[in-house]
Amino acid sequence: MTREQLGGLLGRTGSWVKAVESGRLKTPKLEVILRVAEVLRVRDLSDLTGNQAVRVELFQGPGHPRLAAVKAAVDAYPVGPGAAAPPVAHLRARLDHAWTARHRSPHHREVLGALLPDLIRDAQAAVRQSEGPVQRRAAQALLSETYSLCQFFVAFQPDAALLWRVAERGLVAAQESEDPRAIGVAAWLAGQAHRDSGPAHFDAADQVVLDSLEFLRPLLPDAPDDVLAIAGALTFEAGYTAARRGATGTAWGHWDRARAMAERLPADHYDPVTSFSRAIMGAHAVTVAVELHSGGESVRQAAAAEATTIPSRPRRARHRIEEARAYHLDGQPDAALATLAKAHEAAPETIRYNGYAKRIVLEETESRDPARRRRASQLAVKLGMLAA
Repeated sequence: MTREQLGGLLGRTGSWVKAVESGRLKTPKLEVILRVAEVLRVRDLSDLTGNQAVRVELFQGPGHPRLAAVKAAVDAYPVGPGAAAPPVAHLRARLDHAWTARHRSPHHREVLGALLPDLIRDAQAAVRQSEGPVQRRAAQALLSETYSLCQFFVAFQPDAALLWRVAERGLVAAQESEDPRAIGVAAWLAGQAHRDSGPAHFDAADQVVLDSLEFLRPLLPDAPDDVLAIAGALTFEAGYTAARRGATGTAWGHWDRARAMAERLPADHYDPVTSFSRAIMGAHAVTVAVELHSGGESVRQAAAAEATTIPSRPRRARHRIEEARAYHLDGQPDAALATLAKAHEAAPETIRYNGYAKRIVLEETESRDPARRRRASQLAVKLGMLAA
């Protein structure tokens, strides 16, 4: 990223960035440092400040107690037949139950962490023990979806290497399955992993998402709802990355096309993996406006989406965080903190692992307004950022 690009994302100039780098300007205030950390996806503020006594991890959450068990299941390399694998129909039912449990629980990582080790082992066994190409492809599709479920657990935890192993194995299993939906879901998650790795990876995010859309496009005129939904989710992902780049027209263009796909779905359709649906498009509009750093437009989109009910608790919490970012961009810190409190109520494990939410809370713990500082500090304690 050039100095001019970084400065533009910060609302500054390239010469300002150079002056900070060279020491001609004194160290910026915490608010500015946090904004730089957000733009560069720096996980630890000491990487920016050089002060090793102040270690604040922003874009990863605490290691979940069940992370080690999930990691062990992913890292295992069984080569023999082992115990008999459950039937594919049984695995399908367990995966469906896991997705439902994730959407319903405020502590969704705890739920997934308990289910994933056995699911991973059984899905791997189903592939090894499959008889014939048809059964093997069906088992590979289920294995790919199991890795997709696993990626939701692993994301934003302190093991980037594990995240990439899970994402890549999901892509390989999806390709082996030759199942259009499995391929689309694996690409959707791989695109997110690339994009969340920072601006240097935006091109990779675009490539995996747009190539997958090109693969799915011939199927779309007569596609079943689950394939149309993943194509819509991929279309929005392309818009999300464009918004991160600051490409306003491209971002909103992809959002418009995704909305058109959502309108082709039944009114009550809600994709269990991507959350793609008619209900989610308002939340997606908030995200685009926020990523484009349009405070007023972000708040307007948040108001328009307010009446929409998102059935998933973790996805609803994520939307509340995006709304909070909108209010914060628009200079409404009290509204931002109140909205983050709603996010915590919906799904504490979502906000605890979200760097944007933690940045807002941490910044407001130094507010000059005593009441706001107190509210921010109370929320920081709940998030484990400050001691009680």
